[in-house]
Amino acid sequence: MNKWLHSWAAPMVFYDRAGRLLLPLWMLAVVLTGIGVVWGLFLAPADYLQGDAFRIIYVHVPSAWMAMFVYMFMASAALVALVWRVKLAEVLARESAPIGAVFTALALATGSLWGKPMWGTWWVWDARLTSVLLLLFLYLGFIGLQSAIDDRRLAARAGAVLALVGVVNIPIIHYSVVWWNTLHQGASVSRLDAPAIDPSMLWPLLLVAAGFTSYFGALLLLRARLEILAREAGRRWVAERLQVAEQ
Repeated sequence: MNKWLHSWAAPMVFYDRAGRLLLPLWMLAVVLTGIGVVWGLFLAPADYLQGDAFRIIYVHVPSAWMAMFVYMFMASAALVALVWRVKLAEVLARESAPIGAVFTALALATGSLWGKPMWGTWWVWDARLTSVLLLLFLYLGFIGLQSAIDDRRLAARAGAVLALVGVVNIPIIHYSVVWWNTLHQGASVSRLDAPAIDPSMLWPLLLVAAGFTSYFGALLLLRARLEILAREAGRRWVAERLQVAEQ
């Protein structure tokens, strides 16, 4: 396993292998998200309480899931970079942060659009909403810290500390609706007994979530490859790859 991981960590090897994964991941993202959105918006039945307003969950919920997933991915990569000084892990942590920030902002925006007709207000200082807003600030802080320090290795170490400290916010987001009395509804999909959502509504939600995950993977690999080219500029293998791309 260690040999396999180290083989992937080599910039040239990762660049080539990631390039072969891009097209399948983009295709999965388009197909899964497209099917899920069409199914959820036009074929799934309306909610018996919320009516058609519930359909915003097909963007809101996968975005919220991805906001937490990407942060855990970023923090894990940052930990590897901090402990084992793996340059590829630094790149993955750095390039995943903007994607996670966009997912978090999308979750907050769609949540506000849903909250206005359901709660009568765009925003409340609810435990779930506040902790997700804090997550956005953690992403922005990580991005700002990376940009403020010219030395990339030093920036990676400083960002790793911030990312790891921020991990404590993830269980707070997840369990906020259990620990505190909040307006936000409780878990509907991740319940231990059974999802409290009809399969006709659940399946398109899961498809969109899978599509968003594929999108994250494709965009991350694309950004990471560009960052590797910038870091490895001047290396012979970079010149060879660029020459092939121009032909």
